[in-house]
Amino acid sequence: MPKTLPISKQLASVKVFGKASDLEMATATAALVFYNSAGPDGKLSKAAAKDLLLTQFQIFTRGQETKPKYKEIFADLEVEKENKMDLEDFMVLVISLTVMSDVIQDIRNTQTSK
Repeated sequence: MPKTLPISKQLASVKVFGKASDLEMATATAALVFYNSAGPDGKLSKAAAKDLLLTQFQIFTRGQETKPKYKEIFADLEVEKENKMDLEDFMVLVISLTVMSDVIQDIRNTQTSK
């Protein structure tokens, strides 16, 4: 699939996603974002992963720079920048940044205000 197609069109072209749950769509979207940035080998350099997280995950990373886990994650992405990561490694980073983000409390608050 060409990387120039919008994610929504890429998802629409996969028949099974017509009946997908919100969680399945979110996971598929994250995978497509990864693979659209990955090389032909299906992997992403640490430098590209860092750039992707800082440009496409800003709401979750903004303001987290002083947190130890944030520093640890981004310091690791600075070491051997040409080393590559697969989808599994990238998703672990995304989940780690999500869980430690202050945005999580805002998300939780939407549930408690019902």
